[in-house]
Amino acid sequence: MESAQDWHSAKALLEWYIELGAVDAISDTPVDRYALEPTLPKPRMAAPDGSTPVTAAKPPAAPRRDHVASAKQAAAAVKDLDALRGAIEAFDGCEMKRGARNTVIADGNPAARVMIIGEAPGRDEDIAGKPFVGRAGQLLDKMFAAIGMGRDAPLSKDAIYITNVMPWRPPNNRDPSPDEIAMMVPFVERHVQLVAPDVLVLMGNTPCQAVLGRKGIMRMRGRWEEAWSKPVMPMTHPAYLLRTPAAKREAWADLLSIQAKLRDLA
Repeated sequence: MESAQDWHSAKALLEWYIELGAVDAISDTPVDRYALEPTLPKPRMAAPDGSTPVTAAKPPAAPRRDHVASAKQAAAAVKDLDALRGAIEAFDGCEMKRGARNTVIADGNPAARVMIIGEAPGRDEDIAGKPFVGRAGQLLDKMFAAIGMGRDAPLSKDAIYITNVMPWRPPNNRDPSPDEIAMMVPFVERHVQLVAPDVLVLMGNTPCQAVLGRKGIMRMRGRWEEAWSKPVMPMTHPAYLLRTPAAKREAWADLLSIQAKLRDLA
């Protein structure tokens, strides 16, 4: 009777331990589990026909496409401005393209001595399919008209040619990412080679990053740089001048510097 009492007590105690979560048996001596033999995989059950089922192998992940390399290849094959337009319109590496109405390439005289590179199209540019046609574009025209130049000038010495780093409007007018800029740089560089201007003007941080490899337009503006064998003048974007009219004085000094550079190169 006493042994039966002990048995029932032990069983009740064990059930109480299980309810508390103590489900692993513990021996009186420690176990070095690193020294144990590795557990072998469980054998697979045979199929009804007696054959061993084969587990389907996981398909390998598709290799990630190098969009920068694709852009370089496409840009290198371009021979003229019409082919450049076609190559950019056919390029599908940038997600930004899917939300844009138009591919905005350029405007102005391609024989111009001055080539202006902006950041990206805005709403007005996306609708019109041309760069710098909104309020910032109107100010840009007035700025260069003040030194006798314009996008509609028939003579190359008086003409400007305008493009952007990004040919598609960014969602919500956000700044392009470094990856997006990098995949468009080959097209921008080839564009410059085909137009062959005397001077490049970079309007804002995005073209500075694309052409010069760095940002900081407020520190860089007004100082001549060199890239792609061309003299380069960074300038504040006309949209910034609309928000900060006091900065127009510095922009005027930059325009006079461009005018003097063109005179020296003539």
